[in-house]
Amino acid sequence: MYYYPRLRDMRIDSDLSQVDIAEYLGIDQRTYSNYETGKREIPVHLLQKLARYYKVSVDSLIETDK
Repeated sequence: MYYYPRLRDMRIDSDLSQVDIAEYLGIDQRTYSNYETGKREIPVHLLQKLARYYKVSVDSLIETDK
């Protein structure tokens, strides 16, 4: 199981839904939900796209300590 707590935090802080982010990434909402909950590993190219969207580093998206 993978752990990406910052994905959810960044999305909520931006007042976005999983559907919003999934559409931006060009994937299904269920797939994004699996990334966010850690059921699936998120591909690097999608992490890079999210980092550009949120204007943060990929490292900040995947860090587990706040």
